[in-house]
Amino acid sequence: MTSPGSFAVIIPTLNGGEVWLKCLNALRQQVPQTDHVMILDSGSSDGSDKLAEQMGYEVVRIAKKEFDHGGTRQMAAERLAAFDVLVYLTQDAVLASPNALARLVASFSDPNMGTAYGRQLPRQGSNAIEAHARLFNYPPQSNTRTLADKAHMGIKAAFTSNSFAAYRTEVLSAVGGFPKSLILGEDMVVAARMLQAGWAVAYVAEAQVWHSHAYSVVQEFKRYFDIGVMHQDQAWILRDFGKPEGEGGRFVRSEFAYLKDHAPWLLPSAFVRTLAKYLGYKLGQRSLSLPLSIKRKLSMHRGYWAKRG
Repeated sequence: MTSPGSFAVIIPTLNGGEVWLKCLNALRQQVPQTDHVMILDSGSSDGSDKLAEQMGYEVVRIAKKEFDHGGTRQMAAERLAAFDVLVYLTQDAVLASPNALARLVASFSDPNMGTAYGRQLPRQGSNAIEAHARLFNYPPQSNTRTLADKAHMGIKAAFTSNSFAAYRTEVLSAVGGFPKSLILGEDMVVAARMLQAGWAVAYVAEAQVWHSHAYSVVQEFKRYFDIGVMHQDQAWILRDFGKPEGEGGRFVRSEFAYLKDHAPWLLPSAFVRTLAKYLGYKLGQRSLSLPLSIKRKLSMHRGYWAKRG
């Protein structure tokens, strides 16, 4: 085992609201404190950037139209290349304990570790559909994966989330960094590349954040449309790791069983959402044949399409 070394935290922001203050307060309570915090603000009008500055964090301002999920994070990685480990959070992910960062970064004591991500817990007040999504994707058991695990895990072997993930800086650079001009999924692309390069991916269930979303049916459709677009754009992931349909089927069966026991009145809603996700995903996979005006309407990331206008 080796020391995980120095680490920095990177958080993109845009009008973080009340939960942003919770995120910052939880960050200040971490033991030990991170070596550096960089906030990437793309035009907040609610004072999110100024609040971070008041807490002594570095704030890098970029134009909203210039924000890119992969490109902006890669810019931060290049600026902070002197740190051994880079931890990425989102502005609505609240560290759940004072040792959440330490537990995540500790996984890099393993010299074979390329990236690690923590457990996301459903936020307070979440309904059963929202809660189940987190319980399914972020179970209480930790695991470490290598390329060999794709044989039984398929595309799930490359699963991760930049809402709370960390990367060994030199390995992130070696696999090409975060891809630019990608609608979403820059985290999965990097994890898949690391696995193929012989590095390990860790899920650290003991490192936790509060983070979940109450999506409407329309938002679910748009979110899965964007996932379909990403899978079309990065077709090599499905070719090398397998298609997501098997994992999707397991999710649906798990969700219906969970709701039957905890909130049976939500079963009709879950059925409609499942249909919306499926249709959105299939349309996203065929987005090359759709007019740009239609793609903008179907997507949650209108800025992505605006750059292609």
